[in-house]
Amino acid sequence: MKIKIIEYNFDWANRFHQERELLLEALGQVEACIEHIGSTAVPGLAAREIIDIMIGLRDFAEADDLVPKIVTLGYTYVPEYEDVMPYRRFFRKIQSGRDTNHIHMVEMGKPFWQRHLSFRDYLRHNPEVVAKYALLKKELAQHDWKDSNDYVEAKTRFIKKVEQEARQQKRADL
Repeated sequence: MKIKIIEYNFDWANRFHQERELLLEALGQVEACIEHIGSTAVPGLAAREIIDIMIGLRDFAEADDLVPKIVTLGYTYVPEYEDVMPYRRFFRKIQSGRDTNHIHMVEMGKPFWQRHLSFRDYLRHNPEVVAKYALLKKELAQHDWKDSNDYVEAKTRFIKKVEQEARQQKRADL
């Protein structure tokens, strides 16, 4: 499987905002915060053209009741991932045979939530790290992968290093 990495597209932010509005309407009165995460949330970063969305809930006990509401927006719920991450509900939107959006529904303030926002924000403020990450992703895209999870795993060491740098910077800023 080949991974297609393309240069940053300013329309990604618009696509996120449109999807965010649909999600807010579907979720109704539930207290939730909806964030654009992943590479498409970082201006200038080359990426797979998949909009990653993180829904943060104040009370994760509400998550399972929200699954059908998100499914009505054209998402497929993927419960198998709960075996590995029981604190997350994962959804995919597929259009014309390819993933266009992923949703990660988690509890606000928990490690998954904090890690993803910290990583995104650190990249947004460190263009030299963005350039290194883009280069790594383009190099990895040259390989033929068994599946996209192998590609994601190949980026893990870089991501963990950046997460550590983000934590160190946050401590230094305090």
